[in-house]
Amino acid sequence: MTDAIRAGGLAKSFGDTRALDGVDLTVPAGAVLGLLGPNGSGKTTTVRILATLLAPTSGRASVAGYDVVEQAAEVRSIIGLTGQYAAVDGTLTGLENLMMVGRLLDLGRGDARRRAEELLDRFDLTEAGHRPVKTYSGGMQRRLDLALSIVGRPQVLFLDEPTTGLDPRSRAELWSIIRELVGDGATVLLTTQYLDEADRLADTITVLDHGRVIAHGTSEELKRQTGGQVLELRPADPAHLGAAAEALTSLSGGSPAVDRESGLVAVAVEDASLVAAAVRRLDEAGVPIADLALRGPSLDDVFLNLTGHRAETTPADEASGDGRDQRSAA
Repeated sequence: MTDAIRAGGLAKSFGDTRALDGVDLTVPAGAVLGLLGPNGSGKTTTVRILATLLAPTSGRASVAGYDVVEQAAEVRSIIGLTGQYAAVDGTLTGLENLMMVGRLLDLGRGDARRRAEELLDRFDLTEAGHRPVKTYSGGMQRRLDLALSIVGRPQVLFLDEPTTGLDPRSRAELWSIIRELVGDGATVLLTTQYLDEADRLADTITVLDHGRVIAHGTSEELKRQTGGQVLELRPADPAHLGAAAEALTSLSGGSPAVDRESGLVAVAVEDASLVAAAVRRLDEAGVPIADLALRGPSLDDVFLNLTGHRAETTPADEASGDGRDQRSAA
C-alpha cells in the first residue's frame, strides 16, 4: 500500500449548504497531511467522511484501500479518531476508560488491561491512571483521548484539531507523541488552525476554503508562493488600510493582503530594494506608517494570501456540526 488515504471529487451538501465541493486528497502511508482552512472550510466534514461518520453526497474515498462507504466496517477496524473535544468519561479512571475501549474492540479483559497500562505509561499517565478523569488537567485529558484512539493500534489516525485550547507546554507534549506514532508507522491526517503545528508536524499541507482545495504542497513550497520576502506594515490610521494596499499594488507579482483585524498590510517582495519603493509610494499616497518590517514568509502569510485573512486563533465549530468526537469500533 503506497497511499493510505485517497479521495477524489469528494462533495457533501447539508440542505442548501455545500460543505465540500470536489475535494481531492492523497496521503502516502506513514506520512502526515496537515489540513488547513478557515472555520467552515470543510475540514471536519472531510474527516468525518473519511472516518465513515458521514456519507459523501458524491465522489469516492478510500482508507488503506477500503472504500469508506462500501467497506465502512473494514475502514473502522483500522483507524483511530480524535476530535476537537476530549471524548473521555470523567467519572471513570484513565485505566477504566482505556479498558472500556479495549473491551469494545474485543480484547479479553487481561489483554485490555495490559494494553491500557502500556498506554498509560507511554502517555505519562501512570500515576494518574487510577484517578477519575474529571480530576485531570486539560492537557492530561487530551493525552488520554489520543491514547484511547490508538488502543486498537490503528494504521491511520485522524486528528481533528487535537490541541485546541491547550497551553504551549501541553501542545508540545502532544506534538512529541504524534511524532512517535508516525515513527511507529502510523499515517496521520491532522486538521489544525495552529499554523506552527502544521509547519512542525506535516509532511505536506492541503489548504481548504469554501469546501475546495485551494493549495497543496510542502510547507516550504507553499511559503515560496508568497515570494522571496514579505513586507509587512501598519498604517498609523487604520482607515488608511485600503489606501496602503492600493499604493502597494503592482509592487510585486501578488496583490497586497489586508488584515483589518490586526491592522496590517502584507505584500510579497522579491528583494529588499523594493522597500524604498514601497515607502515612496506610501508617502505619495499620504499614508503615514506606524510600523514597517521585512521578514521571511511564514505559513500565516500563505494562509492570508490564499484566504484573505489570518487563521483564527480560537477555532469554532464548522457548519457541518460541532466537531465533537465520535469513536468507531471494529
